[in-house]
Amino acid sequence: MSIVLIIVSILLIAIVLLQSGKAESASMTGANDNLFANRKERGGELFISRLTLILGMALFVICIAMNILK
Repeated sequence: MSIVLIIVSILLIAIVLLQSGKAESASMTGANDNLFANRKERGGELFISRLTLILGMALFVICIAMNILK
């Protein structure tokens, strides 16, 4: 079970690093925060966003399961 936790953790780190930094680029240029409010994720961004959510939930569930089974 701990090997699965390590694999999910590494995948989650990698996928978070692949995400585009929308908030970071807006704050560096001094742009308004509402700039990306109406922008919808499409294609690759949507896939990466959903994969991040799934991996995050999987990490949470695995940690809880390991704590209960211990």
